[in-house]
Amino acid sequence: MSSTVTETFEYDGGRQVTAYVPDETPQAIGFAGDGQLISQWGEFVNAAADVPPTMVVATHRLDDEMERLHEYSPFFESDRFPAHEKFFVEDVREWTRSRFGVALPASRTAVFGVSASGELALALGLRHPDIYGSIFCASPGGGYKPPGDMQATLPRTYLVAGTEEPFFRENATRWAEALRDANADVVMTERPGDHGDPFWREEFPLMAAWAFGS
Repeated sequence: MSSTVTETFEYDGGRQVTAYVPDETPQAIGFAGDGQLISQWGEFVNAAADVPPTMVVATHRLDDEMERLHEYSPFFESDRFPAHEKFFVEDVREWTRSRFGVALPASRTAVFGVSASGELALALGLRHPDIYGSIFCASPGGGYKPPGDMQATLPRTYLVAGTEEPFFRENATRWAEALRDANADVVMTERPGDHGDPFWREEFPLMAAWAFGS
């Protein structure tokens, strides 16, 4: 049976991570921020007919919005981003491997985020393309902008934004254009909706099917 497992790490005085483990052996995995929200979507993703068994591992976010932004975006001059990057990329992946026996190649691994954690997904995907072969990004914030010189190896990227959130739609469009200019494989989708509307959750299975489907 599928299960949801939450563990508290020593990082930052005690940070929780929640993993959704599907019924069958995972054939794909998505790592995400905003775990209080995104960890709930594992069952929804795995219910899609064209998505292979997919594990979702999500680090929980901070309650303080400014600290959350500093942790999720390299735009700010803060030591929070590199500390969280190490926790996310190294500690959480090692826990996933040792606790669940799941360690998949980049082609079966995505990094996912919404709003501020969409910036986190973009930043970590670009900085670690050898780990995350796909970026799933919904309605990214505007702090972290496309770097001028992107490296040759870029993850496949799926962006989505709502028609009623012009600020976030413009950010997503800016990223889509910059990544296409750098010859990345990009999908950019607009959905009816505002910031935080259900289209985020509803797009997740489409993202997983695009990256991991047959």
